[in-house]
Amino acid sequence: MTPSASPVPVTIPAPRPARIEEATTEPRMVRWLLGALAFGFLTLFLFVPLLAVFVEALGKGFALYWKALSDAEALAALRLSLLATVIAVPLNLVFGVAAAWAIARFEFRGKAALVTLIDLPFAVSPVIAGLIYVLVFGAHGWFGPWLAGHDLKVIFAVPGIVLATVFVTFPFVARELIPLMQALGSEQEEAAIVLGASGWQTFRRVTLPCIRWGLLYGTVLSTARALGEFGAVSVVSGHIRGLTTTLPLHVEILYNEYNFTAAFACASVLTLSALLMLAAKSAIEWRTRRHGE
Repeated sequence: MTPSASPVPVTIPAPRPARIEEATTEPRMVRWLLGALAFGFLTLFLFVPLLAVFVEALGKGFALYWKALSDAEALAALRLSLLATVIAVPLNLVFGVAAAWAIARFEFRGKAALVTLIDLPFAVSPVIAGLIYVLVFGAHGWFGPWLAGHDLKVIFAVPGIVLATVFVTFPFVARELIPLMQALGSEQEEAAIVLGASGWQTFRRVTLPCIRWGLLYGTVLSTARALGEFGAVSVVSGHIRGLTTTLPLHVEILYNEYNFTAAFACASVLTLSALLMLAAKSAIEWRTRRHGE
């Protein structure tokens, strides 16, 4: 007879001593203190200013609030802000996807330089960016005489505002997609190509579904920045009321004229849009975490 095999001993891990748990966890008093400090900081520097905007805007009644929002110059400023956003954000989508695809999928000369240029708007002040456009497209700039000879206006006109908005917002989509596409790898795309899919089919059916939440996240950030941009647009706009003033510039003009109610009324629109963008951003982050799980 074959002798039976001896049973394999099973080792049951001992529970972690309470002292180790205590050593790796902050005392309750410390946690409460840090939480109270964080909440107090947010209340003082975030919640109170946000509340003050709506209190000042509605302080003299809803009728005056609505009158300020329905003013012709306020509506023109809102339309210009939306126009610049509607043009700049799709351009950033196209550039962001193309740049992320090139950086994440290919090796080429100048790749490091391209990554650096994408981060340039984060390093350069928006005011400096506006001055650069004035230097290039202004009346005494490099292309100023040629533009004047062909009756074209860039500075102190809508094209200059759009260009400034594009400059300050174009990193957001690319910066969201580059690490995402690098983490995803190219195996699925290569498999689709081997199976006979074209480049467009591979992008539409393989790449786009994988990056859609990152793409939407970058779009939300780009939209929020475009609506609230002030510095670069202020330099290139010329502050022509009703023509080249975006909503942030209109708020500044009203405030400098001591028309505080109208200024805060218009500011409340920007605040509401920022809160909506923040809610969309949080929803996308929650959806991304859930999808990852």
